[in-house]
Amino acid sequence: MKFRHFCIFAATLFTTFLFAQNPNRNEGGQITVSGKAIDADTSEPLEYATLVLQSLDDPNQVTGGVTDQNGNFSVDAPAGKYNIRLEYISYRPYTLNNQNLTADKDLGTIKLAIDVAQLDAVEVVGEKTTVEVRLDKKVYNIGKDLTTSGASVSDALGNVPSVTVDVEGAISLRGNENVRILINGKPSAMAGFGSTDALKQLPADAIEKVEVITSPSARYDAEGTAGILNIVLKKEKTLGFNGSVNLNAGYPSTSQVNTNLNLRTNNFNLFTTLGYFYREPPGNANFDNYYYNSKFSRITEDRDMFRRNKGFNVNLGMEYFLTEKSSITGSFFTRFSDERDGTENNTVRYINDVVDSKTLREEVENEDDNTYQFSLNYTNNFNDEGHKLTADFQYSTDNEEINTDIAENQFFPTEEIINLERVFETEKETEYLVQADYVLPMGDAQFEAGYRGSFEKNENDYNLDTYNPNTDSYETNYSLSNLFTYEENVNAIYSQYGNKYGKFSFLLGLRLENTQLKGKVTSELDDEALIDTLGFNFDPDFNKKYLNLFPTVNVTYELGDNENVTLGYNRRINRPRGWFINPFPSRSSRANIFQGNPDLNPAFADAFDLGYLKRWDKLTLTSSVYYQRETDAFERIQTETGQQTSDGIDIIRTIPINLATNQRYGGEVGVMYSAIEWLQFNGSFNFFKFDTEGEYEGVDYGASNTSWFSRLSAKVKLPSKIDWQTNGFYMGPRENSQTKSEGMLSIDMALSKDILDDNATISMNVSDLLNSRKRRSYTESYNDAGQLSFTSDSEFQWRQRQFTVSFIYRFNQPKNQRGERGKRGNDGNGGDEGGEFEG
Repeated sequence: MKFRHFCIFAATLFTTFLFAQNPNRNEGGQITVSGKAIDADTSEPLEYATLVLQSLDDPNQVTGGVTDQNGNFSVDAPAGKYNIRLEYISYRPYTLNNQNLTADKDLGTIKLAIDVAQLDAVEVVGEKTTVEVRLDKKVYNIGKDLTTSGASVSDALGNVPSVTVDVEGAISLRGNENVRILINGKPSAMAGFGSTDALKQLPADAIEKVEVITSPSARYDAEGTAGILNIVLKKEKTLGFNGSVNLNAGYPSTSQVNTNLNLRTNNFNLFTTLGYFYREPPGNANFDNYYYNSKFSRITEDRDMFRRNKGFNVNLGMEYFLTEKSSITGSFFTRFSDERDGTENNTVRYINDVVDSKTLREEVENEDDNTYQFSLNYTNNFNDEGHKLTADFQYSTDNEEINTDIAENQFFPTEEIINLERVFETEKETEYLVQADYVLPMGDAQFEAGYRGSFEKNENDYNLDTYNPNTDSYETNYSLSNLFTYEENVNAIYSQYGNKYGKFSFLLGLRLENTQLKGKVTSELDDEALIDTLGFNFDPDFNKKYLNLFPTVNVTYELGDNENVTLGYNRRINRPRGWFINPFPSRSSRANIFQGNPDLNPAFADAFDLGYLKRWDKLTLTSSVYYQRETDAFERIQTETGQQTSDGIDIIRTIPINLATNQRYGGEVGVMYSAIEWLQFNGSFNFFKFDTEGEYEGVDYGASNTSWFSRLSAKVKLPSKIDWQTNGFYMGPRENSQTKSEGMLSIDMALSKDILDDNATISMNVSDLLNSRKRRSYTESYNDAGQLSFTSDSEFQWRQRQFTVSFIYRFNQPKNQRGERGKRGNDGNGGDEGGEFEG
């Protein structure tokens, strides 16, 4: 299969060479040959098909060009007699001989069919383009990343430029955590409900590409002030039965089995993914806290975390081709997981630098999580020019049952029980999604319009039992037991228009969203007693509504065939998620708690992005500068509650609030280099600064921070068909209004070799080679009088160095099979690309 990619690459270079030899092609006596190339079976555009014009007067004179992403071609040549040939690797060519071209000629839509006889003998040596720049996004193919073999989707995202994944799995885009995660262009149970935990359970090998959308068009939901990450999953598109089996195991204890099966005929496409995982990733943390107006002057904590996570997931679907132009796709996804997380926290408490007491806190949490999602998609391609209608319905539900046992005992200077608790928690989340999108091409222009409705409901039933030594039994704590219900309903309509004038392209859009945020606390306490117990004023039964407009502007100017400048503007919203709203305190620590804030309002951001792309034969350069201004920005702050534990420790609360403004400036540059056949190199650097203004309860939380992160990757082809890849990542120091975090270095390394006639691949990789992926930070907190109340010096490591061995076997599916052949616009697994306007 390698020969095919080599031919595509060679044809592109050959055409570029031809154009370079004919600099006067647009002067007097010129004609233009134009048209469009599509797949005869699926009507999908064929990118990189080659049009060749061979002069009959001088057969050595050859002119040509390649099709763009929409399959369109337009080639200039001197008037004269030509043989015309349209070619695409593994397809039967289209020819028109002895054509006398005295005026522009439109060949219309040309359907190319697969040449089955040639298909089996073709071998591909090249790789897909690493990055594609479009009007509103950058598309990265990460399927060849060896370091993600046997890893999760969360791990793979950490290797995408502009993206960072912290030690706890939180995903940021350009240093901003408020990023919207989509699967195949839609919110999905595969990505979790407002959490990225589910991404740790999906295999990275399932990813075809990641779309980094820093300037989303009006087609996309306005949620996410940082932008959108759209994860497009693989799906086989060739006729017949094929698939793959992936096995991996590692240390600390981890194992995973994934099977992808696909059966495609002319009438339907049946696909399924089955997966099982088992992991025991250890973690650790330590804290050194100083208090300045408390019984204890210093408290140190040393935590060890033990986790056992196992689960099973199934994704089953079928696409049925109703007609040559339309199809309906139904899919069902479910995931079952069983998690057991344990934490041992050794605490030493000091009074004036003298040890006063030592305690051990043990917490064991058992969680059963069942997720179900049903999706239905209808696609109608009215013609081959992109006139299209798609409709989607999606229902998702997630049910969690969490039981936690907490025991804290003093063992120095005396032995005694400090606290025993049992927590019983059930959480049910449901989401309905209804969406319709219409695309109408008008020559070089394109009009789009659509509707999207998403309706989410979260019910959290929380019951806390506390041990009473006087009765030697557990009793319900009615002050903190509660039922919290939260709803987020968003109805949106949008319209956008794009056009191209010569080298200038633009896409203008406007989105109208009506948002309802509704929450209610049901408790044994009345509202006044509830507010007094939780320690701050809030509305236990709120219903907020917002009607907002979100304009988008994206423009591109082509400086040359391989060089362009892009400019984007968009307005975004950050809606608070359920755990940011729930006012009841966490139980992970008696002295350090997290509470949500029901009075939290959405934040709004205006963002500008200026980008530049330049391609050379062996080098690709991408760069951009950006600015964002966010109002009512979220900030997590630590404050004293004024309360103490039963043994005299001041309780510190972390709570999210709306600050006044947050301004973010930044720039990034990325380089991909492949000058040597056996070496590939890519790197990126992102620099940003943010200024925050605002105060809470008389305390100024304004801050200014400058930080950066950089990523380097090198892939080397060794003898005996062995590939070696090393990835390095460094996150520079950061700080907010209270906390300063040190820089962090992480290195991943992998080796890979094809075996069994290239039908299988075995790889070995190590994640965090130096075991240095740790968050080290220092926090200072002041009271409302401006006095220092406490400091905290901490180190946190969510997961230690990991070794993994992976084996993948493919049947009826060569390793580098070209995934684009036969692709339909929206097949239920192909992303939110339907009708996208390309400049």
